Amino acid sequence: MPTTLRFRQGSGRLCLDFARTLRLRGTADAVEELPDGEALAAWIRQCGPCPAGAGDVSPGLVRAAQELREAVHRLITAARAGAAPDAETRALVNEAAARPVPVPALTASGRLAWHAGDPVLATLSLVARDALDLVTSPAVGRVRDCAGTSCGALFLDTSRPGTRRWCSMGTCGNRAKKAALRRRAARGPGPDGASSEPAGAW
Repeated sequence: MPTTLRFRQGSGRLCLDFARTLRLRGTADAVEELPDGEALAAWIRQCGPCPAGAGDVSPGLVRAAQELREAVHRLITAARAGAAPDAETRALVNEAAARPVPVPALTASGRLAWHAGDPVLATLSLVARDALDLVTSPAVGRVRDCAGTSCGALFLDTSRPGTRRWCSMGTCGNRAKKAALRRRAARGPGPDGASSEPAGAW
């Protein structure tokens, strides 16, 4: 049965995918994508190795997940600026990273299955460990802000020249491309019959 993906992925790191569950971060139109236990469990199922249901989300865990997400974002922001994170941020991420992570097991049918006593906390531990690994590696220098208007998402630029601009060509990149085409159409051709859009706009 086909599954509709509820959350955005493709940032290049698990911790960055988690950080952008606050959509349009930093704007008046910011949207919380993890408002309740059902949403958090859905993110765990989509982005983590363990299945999880709303019943796996204990009271207070949604807020704790949101706090971890913001701590991860602050940690990455500080690392990109070459600064040390504040003590509270460091403690939140370290505490989450110290929890047990999902463990693999081979099933009777030869498939790999992942298990955890608490699939939500275990997956959040993976997120925290990934954030710690990212900010202490050269890869943090490849973390970019999406050039999309008001997007606010971070992504890991793995392109060879290091010039990727969009968190996703299918969303922000596509919108920017359509906007550029509309501008070209509105301006009309230049004196020589070519588009008046500056060369190299992409």
